[in-house]
Amino acid sequence: MLVFSNYVALNTTKRKNIASMLFDKIDRAILGELQANARIANVDLAEKVGLSQSACSRRVAQLEKSGVIEGYQAVISNKAIGHPVTSIIHITLSGQSVSILKEFENAVKKCPYIVACFLMSGESDYIIRVNAKDMEDFETIHRQWLSTLPHVTRIQSSFAMRMVVNLANIDISNID
Repeated sequence: MLVFSNYVALNTTKRKNIASMLFDKIDRAILGELQANARIANVDLAEKVGLSQSACSRRVAQLEKSGVIEGYQAVISNKAIGHPVTSIIHITLSGQSVSILKEFENAVKKCPYIVACFLMSGESDYIIRVNAKDMEDFETIHRQWLSTLPHVTRIQSSFAMRMVVNLANIDISNID
């Protein structure tokens, strides 16, 4: 599955607010319902969590403002859109300086085939996820995009045989 989302990085102030925020039973219920169905009408959400519509709307707005809710997304089937090949790519760079990382990350953001990129600890510097039509399409993406990324010294690609779990969120009831 391909997840389209408008990821909004949290600034330091928002992170501090989230870290100090205590989630009560109603916040957890709201977050759980929104994770299950982000398109739920406020009237239905309010009923499910036991609040008035206005109180529910205020709670959701506060969760959005504080950065707990970063955005809303649609999950789209890669198979349905003709991109069933999922590749996980381990990238090693020539160095770890701020300028090298920044240059690499800026180039990654310009590549239309990369659907996720993570700065990593451990053996690889980055892990990238790419979805392709087939192996020929992946080869083109590799040749024209991945191998041209700046400061790359090693690219190791693996291909997913089958998706087992692909959760965008965690069980909110486990958050203290």
